Amino acid sequence: MANTRSAEKAMRQTERRRVRNRIVRAKARTEIKDATKLIAAGNQAESEKAVREAIIALDKAAEKGIIKKNNAARRKARLMKKLNALHTASK
Repeated sequence: MANTRSAEKAMRQTERRRVRNRIVRAKARTEIKDATKLIAAGNQAESEKAVREAIIALDKAAEKGIIKKNNAARRKARLMKKLNALHTASK
């Protein structure tokens, strides 16, 4: 446990940040999963919309420092690669 008042305050702040960060991180993960499922199902129009939403969620998480910029970029690239594979397969 914390020994000083400042350490107690730091623990309170850390807990608030942890909860806030979990919400944003979970939102990004959910959007990615939804987009991946739609891509796997072959639904082109809806998958494009879902990928856009996932990219927005990843950008917000990276902007807030919850995930690193390169992590967000890597995840977005993987999603776009899957989406582009769906486009080429449908042609």
